[in-house]
Amino acid sequence: MTAPTTTGTAKVELPSATTILITREFAAPRHLVWRAYTEPELVKRWWAGEKGEVTLVESDFRVGGRWRQVMVAGPGFEVGFNGEFREIVEFEKIVCTETFEGMPDAYSVNTISFADSAGDPGRTTLTMLIEHTEAAHRDAHINSGMEEGMQGSMDALERVAVSLR
Repeated sequence: MTAPTTTGTAKVELPSATTILITREFAAPRHLVWRAYTEPELVKRWWAGEKGEVTLVESDFRVGGRWRQVMVAGPGFEVGFNGEFREIVEFEKIVCTETFEGMPDAYSVNTISFADSAGDPGRTTLTMLIEHTEAAHRDAHINSGMEEGMQGSMDALERVAVSLR
């Protein structure tokens, strides 16, 4: 029997003027959520959620390696993000920079952590701490409609991870 999914349950908190904390539980084991989050062909299946089509996922997945993701979110509306991997602990943590290409002077440092949910190896808790350099950049991120898009992306990430069983 498959565990129930956790649609739309990502929790967004604002711990400081420059940070966003996202927490989401997934009905899939950590190694499958990790794969779905890190393998470019799998990222293409979830990153846009229901908001568009992923047109590019490039990833040199190593410390010092660069990544870039692009999606078309509507007619003539393309958005891209890129960054550099700073730390990778397999199945546990990724630390990377992230720049929205529409605001190239603003970037964040993101720490994405993967853990078994309450000791249950069949479920995963993902936490994402997004640290902006300025409060205005954090506020622009929040006010961009980020939460709605992120909920859809996280739902799709769960579907992809569950499909890997």
